[in-house]
Amino acid sequence: MGVTRFEDLIAWQLADQLQTHIFAFTSQPPASRDFKYCDQIRESIRSVKRNTSEGFGRYYPKEFARFLRIAAGSLQETKNHLQDGLKQEYLSAERHEQMKRLCLRAMKANVRLTAYLLHATPPEPFSTHLQGRPDSSEPRTAPDAREPPEPREPREP
Repeated sequence: MGVTRFEDLIAWQLADQLQTHIFAFTSQPPASRDFKYCDQIRESIRSVKRNTSEGFGRYYPKEFARFLRIAAGSLQETKNHLQDGLKQEYLSAERHEQMKRLCLRAMKANVRLTAYLLHATPPEPFSTHLQGRPDSSEPRTAPDAREPPEPREPREP
C-alpha cells in the first residue's frame, strides 16, 4: 500500500504530533509570556510540516528530498528551541525529554524518507518517454519520414 496523501507520511505525522505538544505548552505560562520564543518555536515546527507537505506535492523524488532537507533544518531549530525552553524553565525536564524524543523520531523518519527518495526513480511518464526509440539521439519524426526518399527522374529544362 502506497502513500497517497502527505498526511500518510510518518515524518509528517510525527511533526504534527510534536506541533500539538508545542502549541499546548506555549499556550500556558510561563512560556506564553515570552511572545518571541512562542513565535519562533511555533514557526519552526510549522515549517517542518509545510516543507514536508509541499515536497510531497512535487513530482520528482529528488525535489521532494530537497524540501525534506529544509524540514530537517527546521527540526533542528525546533530541538534547539526546546532546549532553550528547558533552560528558561518553560518546560519541566520530563516534558522536555518527551518532546525531544518525539523531535528525534521525526528527524529519523525525515532522514529515512530522504534517503529513500534519493534512490527512487522518477515517475513513469518521465522515465520511460524514450522507450521504444531505436536511437534516443534521433529526432522524433513520423515513421515514413525516416525512410530515404525515392530517387527522382531528372527534369527537363
